[in-house]
Amino acid sequence: MVKRNKIHFFLFILLALFICIGPYYFANYKPTEITLEENTDSLKWKGVISFWDYPRLDKKTGGQYNWIREKIKSFEKKHPGVYIDFHPIDWEKGSIKLENALKLGSPPDIIPVGSDYSIIASGILEPLNIHLSTEEIKDFDEVAIKTVTFNGEILAVPWMMTTYTLILNLDMFKERGVEPPVDGIWTYEEFIEKLQRLTFDSKGRGKIDHYGFNSFIKEGYYNTWGIILSDGGRIIDNQLNYVFNDKAAYSGVGKLLDMKHKYAVVHPAFGENTSNQAWTSFYRDQNVAVIPTGTWAFNVLDRLKQEGKGFEYDVALFPIGELGKPVTMSNSIGSYGIAKQEDKEKLQMCVELLKYIVTEENQSQLDRLGVFPVKKSVGNIYANNSKMSTIYESLKNTVIIPPHPYWNEIDEAIQKQLQQGLLGKKDLNQILQDAEDNVTSLIQLKSRH
Repeated sequence: MVKRNKIHFFLFILLALFICIGPYYFANYKPTEITLEENTDSLKWKGVISFWDYPRLDKKTGGQYNWIREKIKSFEKKHPGVYIDFHPIDWEKGSIKLENALKLGSPPDIIPVGSDYSIIASGILEPLNIHLSTEEIKDFDEVAIKTVTFNGEILAVPWMMTTYTLILNLDMFKERGVEPPVDGIWTYEEFIEKLQRLTFDSKGRGKIDHYGFNSFIKEGYYNTWGIILSDGGRIIDNQLNYVFNDKAAYSGVGKLLDMKHKYAVVHPAFGENTSNQAWTSFYRDQNVAVIPTGTWAFNVLDRLKQEGKGFEYDVALFPIGELGKPVTMSNSIGSYGIAKQEDKEKLQMCVELLKYIVTEENQSQLDRLGVFPVKKSVGNIYANNSKMSTIYESLKNTVIIPPHPYWNEIDEAIQKQLQQGLLGKKDLNQILQDAEDNVTSLIQLKSRH
């Protein structure tokens, strides 16, 4: 009984102390509030985010937009009340539709920027530096993050990268007894010598019907620029001056023209055919041995082979010139920007969406699209694929299109002159002089406005 009384007395003392001291303690030592609520306030936003994007073949499903739709649905599940209004646009007219939307001031919330400097420099995009940690920025490939940076501001989030490569029809090489280049490496002279042997009359009728090479010329596409820049030519220097008028530029463009007019190793329609016509001559007609194209083509060729309609193929790098290494030029950095937002909570949700798209898990699934991750931490997702590994290693030699606000117009001016040269309407000197004159005029005109 005495023991029980002692326990009761002890509990009474504790209760008395709590009643006396407790209010003072809680008044002066208020517990820290849980910060989870603060950190997720911006993620409580609910509403609609508009999202436009271009098609990319998904080898897993065969669809053109399945990969990104899959990521969108997953994001919506993680954020109930957030709906992504996805609007697919095509490669043929999508850029015009997007340009009109930007001009009218009615862009989607998420814009497929890519490496389009006319959009990046337009002032329409939200700067993202403050939304990305130092570690996040450092994890992006340097070329990829540089591509979306203008005046020190990161204006889009890169999500994939790729480049151009040469695809070889090995069946044609074998039929003609031509050895493909070892490890995909060849000089321009070796390249021409092999193309000459791959250009032939298959029926003995005195008419060439198989060709060493085919491609096309069009603004926004840089499938032949691995040849043009092989001697070290540059288009725009670091001060954004036009410099595509030196010895390296002349020799590089001359190499491309010689393939048609001197060596006659190209399809006769090279210079006037469309991208689809050039591609058809390679994959369907199978009368072209080498074509420069993007890595998306692998999914197409693999599918054809599975259907019994394809052929053995391999990849090679662009021929080495005076520069001493294979090089190519590409605008194939995929990135998404965010149109400027009045609602900061919506902006934060848009940022969260873009960060989700570039998580390591999603980056590791880019093999479905035949493209490469932009995150260093992900590394080479094609370790067991020799073709893609070859291209992955070549990414470091890819020249990204110059960060000039008028690049689209400059590009169009040059490509039109190249086309005139391939059609035999202008010689080398005229091509480069007219290109320079046209570029100078358009820059002066743009600057006045």
